[in-house]
Amino acid sequence: MLSEDELALLEAIRETGSLSRAAARLGKAPSTISHAARQLEARFDALLFDRRRYRLQLTPAGQVLADEAARLMLDVSRMTQRVRQIASGWEDQLWIVTDEIIEFALLMPQVRDFDALASGVKLRFTHEVLNGTWEALRDGRADLIVGATNEPPAIPGLRWFELGSIEWVFAVAARHPLARVDGPLGREHLREHRAVVVGDSSRAIAGRAYGVIGGQTSLAVPNMQAKILAQREGLGIGWLPRQRVASLLENGELVERATVDPREPTVSYVAWRGDREGRALQWWLEQLRQPRLARRLIQGMDMTIGS
Repeated sequence: MLSEDELALLEAIRETGSLSRAAARLGKAPSTISHAARQLEARFDALLFDRRRYRLQLTPAGQVLADEAARLMLDVSRMTQRVRQIASGWEDQLWIVTDEIIEFALLMPQVRDFDALASGVKLRFTHEVLNGTWEALRDGRADLIVGATNEPPAIPGLRWFELGSIEWVFAVAARHPLARVDGPLGREHLREHRAVVVGDSSRAIAGRAYGVIGGQTSLAVPNMQAKILAQREGLGIGWLPRQRVASLLENGELVERATVDPREPTVSYVAWRGDREGRALQWWLEQLRQPRLARRLIQGMDMTIGS
């Protein structure tokens, strides 16, 4: 293992091409630098510096050592930064899991702001669906979850607040048979047609499937965007976030239908473990508590024509 002084010596010689200039950069006498260079050669039992020319050059062996030294210096610098970062209360990594209904594109401005403030903290974003979102926090696969639905479960140290409520609309494709049925749709109407659902990603417990009634077949898709597209194409029926399909309803690609059993708005939560509140987590919680951002995340992005 090279010492910090040896790493600095190799870097200085490589960049300046002179023992005297390397000595000046390091604030040491040329004789001291020359002695250190010879000691380094003796230690590796290899000729590292070509002294035959006016400009000091590295031999092939010296070049390999210098390249490795530069890499080690960078690693030491990063390690020092990480140690100081953690000592000052910033986490090494923050793992954020969003429910799939939360669109990552809406969080990118916050990611940029966070990078400008704490670029040393590694951010990791993944997504889960329904029960899988709470499960990620419970199982240690998330430091922070955003957009989780259903009542908060029993998780040690759980802390949470409401992000907002998602409004739903029952919608079918304009050419779907249910688009032409008179009056509110009852269970007998819905049971005859396939429901489109977003598959629950829970690994340990039975998943949830909203909007499916007994005896009804279903098509499970990976995310809400796929569900919207499938229903627009007439592949099934179901409840959709009103704000995200506003344009499709307006232009007639989807048709809103009243149902005998309406669906209440769904409360969406932000949650974390209270024993893990570093500065990065606190920063994100402050952002998510801002009404304007919370509203954007809940409403989502409107699906436009041709999506």
